[in-house]
Amino acid sequence: MTDVFKSKIRPLGSSACVLIPKEQLEAEGLKIGDEIDVAILPHKKDFSGFGMAKNFKIPFIRDKKVREFK
Repeated sequence: MTDVFKSKIRPLGSSACVLIPKEQLEAEGLKIGDEIDVAILPHKKDFSGFGMAKNFKIPFIRDKKVREFK
């Protein structure tokens, strides 16, 4: 399974690009020109609910399957 890493969206002409570290490309066996699938997981800084379930006793159960990359 592919590791998740952070990258910044950078301008490229009138479009945008995301830089992939060389080490990540090598680990996945990718080279320039290869086609890949990208899942966008925006980084949000919302801590408004942080700590609200501190003493909650019922375990968390995910109601959706985790995404799988093929």
